[in-house]
Amino acid sequence: MGTFSIWHWLIVLVVVLVLFGGRGKISSLMGDFGKGLKSFKKSMKDDEPEAAESAKQIKSESVAEGEAAPEKDKAASG
Repeated sequence: MGTFSIWHWLIVLVVVLVLFGGRGKISSLMGDFGKGLKSFKKSMKDDEPEAAESAKQIKSESVAEGEAAPEKDKAASG
């Protein structure tokens, strides 16, 4: 019970061959994964200036709202 029989190993081998096949499919999958990762990093780098601009815009809007809030409180109190 502690070891696998030959049938267990044959089933595992068949499953591995069906999933991954032969002739370097794993290496081609990893190559495609690497290309996708590189493309993702490139697009993130391209988006950084836009993200920085939108963060500055949000920050300036929140500062402007923060200055306007005390005026609303003064008007409400009288």
